[in-house]
Amino acid sequence: MLPLKCLLCLLPISCEDVIDVETFPDDPRLIVNGIVRVDLTEEFVPVEIRVTETSDFFGEPTITQLDEAVILVGESDPDDPFNQNFGTSVLVETEPGSGIYIPSYIPGTDTDDRIRTEFLTPNTVFFLIVEHKGKRYLGQTNFVSTVPIDNLVQGDETLFDDDDTEVKVTFTDVPDEENYYVFDFGFGEFLAIDDQFIDGQTFEFSFFYEDLDPGSVAEVSILGANRQFFNYIDLLVEQTTDNGGVFQTPATTPRGNMFDVTGLDNIEIFDNTGNPQEFALGYFAVVQEFKQQITIE
Repeated sequence: MLPLKCLLCLLPISCEDVIDVETFPDDPRLIVNGIVRVDLTEEFVPVEIRVTETSDFFGEPTITQLDEAVILVGESDPDDPFNQNFGTSVLVETEPGSGIYIPSYIPGTDTDDRIRTEFLTPNTVFFLIVEHKGKRYLGQTNFVSTVPIDNLVQGDETLFDDDDTEVKVTFTDVPDEENYYVFDFGFGEFLAIDDQFIDGQTFEFSFFYEDLDPGSVAEVSILGANRQFFNYIDLLVEQTTDNGGVFQTPATTPRGNMFDVTGLDNIEIFDNTGNPQEFALGYFAVVQEFKQQITIE
């Protein structure tokens, strides 16, 4: 899929009448920004879970606090998925009122719930469990690796405006595998790509920034993704306007992977099929990241 900026044409329209739309407030809904980006050259997984809460239809999300937050981590056995031994990482708020949660760690004591990168494999499974206002939410993900960016250069083409800045990104897909990629271009701009037509190939595409001044530094990241994460980001990109990012309150409520499991006591069954509308917004994923920077000329 190419960037929306490459595909979308806006047609000029005009209206005479102003229409007032009456909106009805929904109950506040928890938003979990749980995309954990892993650099395997670092010692620890940089777990940082940010939580906010929806307000009214036009309001910005507000910071909220969790009653409890833990991550269970272990190795899954494809031949025996119920035979899993999990370690527990307790998450604590970095500062009161911040809404940011990281593994508990107190230097000089035995309290160290950080997760080491050396143990990560494609079979490493993570469960994020959070308690919020009497409800329990749970998200599951496996660690997903990715490939590095081969090349990042500035181009000289424009799209709709002479002020557009072209950046060319090149990467090489892993052959004979079903792979998905999420690109983060900064400034709330994301792009999801699959390898359906580029399996095993070196692939180059262009992304166009708006209003970047010479000397500005743009950072581009490639994130590993499974199909579910790919679909989630792809849908959010379609809904994202120029004034928000993919972790702002969306126009609709696309389902991530943070389910309401209140009352359930079996982590192997948590898809809340009996309550399909009970889920938190946002997503939990643990993915490898490579990134490069480019200075705009």
